[in-house]
This record gives sequence, structure tokens and C-alpha cells, in this order.
Amino acid sequence: MKTIENSKINSDQELKDLFQLIEKEDSQYHSFLSLHKNYARFDENRQGKLANVPIAIKDNICVENTIVTAGSKVLEDFTSPYDATIIEKLQNAGAIIVGKTNLDEFAMGSSTENSAFGPTNNPLDTSLVPGGSSGGSAVTVSANFVPVAIGTDTGGSVRHPASMCGVIGFKPTYGEISRYGVIAMGSSLDQIGIFGNRVGDIETVFNVIRGSDPKDSTSQIEKSKKSAKMHNSEKISLGIPYHFIQKGLSVEVKEKFEMVVEKLREKYEIVDISLPHIDYSLAVYYIIMPVEVASNMARYDGVRYGKNKNSLGDEVKRRIILGTYTSSAGYADKYYHRAQAVRKLILEDFKKVYSQVDYIMMPTSPVLPWKIGEKINDPMSMYLMDIFTVPVNLAGLPAISIPTKRDPLSVGIQFIANQFNDDSLLKDSKEFLEIIKNI
Repeated sequence: MKTIENSKINSDQELKDLFQLIEKEDSQYHSFLSLHKNYARFDENRQGKLANVPIAIKDNICVENTIVTAGSKVLEDFTSPYDATIIEKLQNAGAIIVGKTNLDEFAMGSSTENSAFGPTNNPLDTSLVPGGSSGGSAVTVSANFVPVAIGTDTGGSVRHPASMCGVIGFKPTYGEISRYGVIAMGSSLDQIGIFGNRVGDIETVFNVIRGSDPKDSTSQIEKSKKSAKMHNSEKISLGIPYHFIQKGLSVEVKEKFEMVVEKLREKYEIVDISLPHIDYSLAVYYIIMPVEVASNMARYDGVRYGKNKNSLGDEVKRRIILGTYTSSAGYADKYYHRAQAVRKLILEDFKKVYSQVDYIMMPTSPVLPWKIGEKINDPMSMYLMDIFTVPVNLAGLPAISIPTKRDPLSVGIQFIANQFNDDSLLKDSKEFLEIIKNI
């Protein structure tokens, strides 16, 4: 298992060996879209918390002078003229960006099958999907190419593939990390996330890349320092919305989740909680998100960038059409504005619950990973895969997916904290992992 500590590159030859390993092994996974062999360099004089640590980056994040495709033919020849803020911070901390990873086209999907450059395979079983849309990044960690990788999470796109691939996936509070240089999907929902094998490694990377940025008005780290609070009592309390999680849960996931709950009950207080409006989350998300997608996709006009608009995939077209329809005159009040009103109610429900418990706990995904191609022609079935993750994005909360033992597949257990309680969530997740990893 790769960690930051045991993965530091110590010579030019070690970096060369890593690239050779990836080129050889990744032929069975297709996690990388590009390797930065001509840009990545070892430097013995590097300083910083991530000095000479190899990191993989989802290919919807800009790295200067390299192609950023967003998994689409529309951008397959587009070279980024600048670094995203997160890339600047990683490189200032000494990290080596080894390459860009595969994703569902423009981050729209739950399986990494919607990439214009072919699907990614799950390292736990190459016949299965790795989850999405950050499936490529999840696989680079699961396959032990890198100790940590960067993804984006709009409705679960870090936590979902983390669950499917048996690694840890962390989505911070909305606004904790600058999104400048990230190709936007749903601007009120998007957040950068981190994959790793150790919570401590994710914590290290998070502290490097978090913080306010004048180039992203949503970044609000100063607020986070004032808002975070410690636990309600000495004993950590975990709230479970049983009324919600019973729906659509596969037998395998349900059994594993119940085993985890019983083990956690030995140390923590388990509380049955109510989130009255959470049942509407999926419907609300699939109204609001396509509207934001339609707005963001309008920039690909073929003049500045975005050639071959006709080569957009079916899922991207589907969301643009849906978003244009629900935001059009005569329908905005009927759908979009109502969805925004319910979104506020969902957030209020979460706030009330956090006066009773420290964290909310539920499965990350309702099912185990499925066969590649099995659901690709069933968009409704695919959307249901996000049922336990989209409420978190609608409310802008921090959440982490922690894997159970690989046997041979793993089940992700999601822990959700109140806004700006990222630090306490990561601190306590180290304990959660120690308990869960052997179940």
C-alpha cells in the first residue's frame, strides 16, 4: 500500500521506473489519459510537505502547457495556458505531477464509462466499473501507482469511486479549496476532493491545497476557522437516517453496513435520526445540476475553444437539454426555483441534526460495482447510484468515504460532518478507519 512516506521519489531513475511501471500495468486499467514524462522531474533540493511525492490529477484540472481534455473530444487538443490554483499549491509543496487521469466526459457520470477515450477498469476486478466520475484518480491509488490523487466531486464523484475501488475519498466543505483552473460542471456543487490509502496523507494534502483564493470567490477559509466546532459531548455520536438508507440498498452493502454499525456501537453512540426532506435530494440535484451544466457548457462555442461540439457524448447532451428545458421561460418556476427552495430545506434539516449528533453515517453507494457496459444504456439506474452522496453536495458539507476490507470487493462507509468541520472529521476518521478496515 502506497503512502506519502514510502512513495517519495529519491532519484531520476526512480521516477523513470515509476513511469515504466505505470505504462506496463495501466494497460489493464486505463486510469491515465496522459503521463507527464517530459515535464515531471526529480529535484533533491525540493522542500515542502510533499517534496518529490508523485500525485495524479483528474483531467479536468488545468496544468500549464499540458493538454486538458475533460474526457471529451471537444477539448482533446486544448493546451492549458495556466496552472490551476491547486496545481500551484501542490508544486510549491514539492509534489511531482505524474499525469492526468481518466474521467466521465466533463465529469458527468458515475462509472467512468462516459469518457470519450474509453472506460477505466476497476483494479479489484477488471470486469467491473471503478465508479465515477473521478474513476481514473481512484484507480491510480487503488492500483498503487501513487499514494494520493486529486479528483472533483459534484454529486459524489470522489466518494463514489473511492467506495468502488476500496480507497479513501474525501470531499471538503464547499469553498475550502479554490476551484480556479477546474473545468466547471455545476458551480454551486463542485468541489475538489482527495483520494488516498491513509487519512493522514489526505489530511496532509488537504492542508497544502486549502485556503482562500482571490481568483475563486467561493473559497472561504477564513470563515472555516471561525465556524468549526468540536464534538457535542465526550463520546462521539453517529446519526444514521434509517428511514432514508433502506431504499435501493443491495443485500451485500446492507449486510456489510450493519456489521460496521454494530462494531462502531461498541465505542460510539449510534442515533437514529430524521432528515425529512432528504428523500427529495436526488430529484432536486438532477434539476439544479443540469441547469448549471447547460450554463457552463455554453462557453464551448468553437471560437476560443471547444471545437467539434457535435462530438459531445450522449450523457453530456442529455444534461444540457434537461438543464435548458428546466430553466426556460414557463418552466423555471415550476422546476428550478422550487428545487432551490427544497435545497434550502435539506440544508436546514442537516443543521438541526448536527445539534444532536457529531456525524451522519450511511453507505457511500447503494450497490457494489457492476459490470462494465451493464448500466450504460440506463441513465435512470445510473443516476440512482448517487442517492447517498448528492445530499452532501446540495448542503455543501464535508464527507469522507472509508473502505471496509477488500473481500475481494470493498464497501465504502460515508461519514458526513457539519459545514467547516473538516479538521475534526479527518481527525476522527483515522479512528473510524482502524475499526472499519478489518470488517
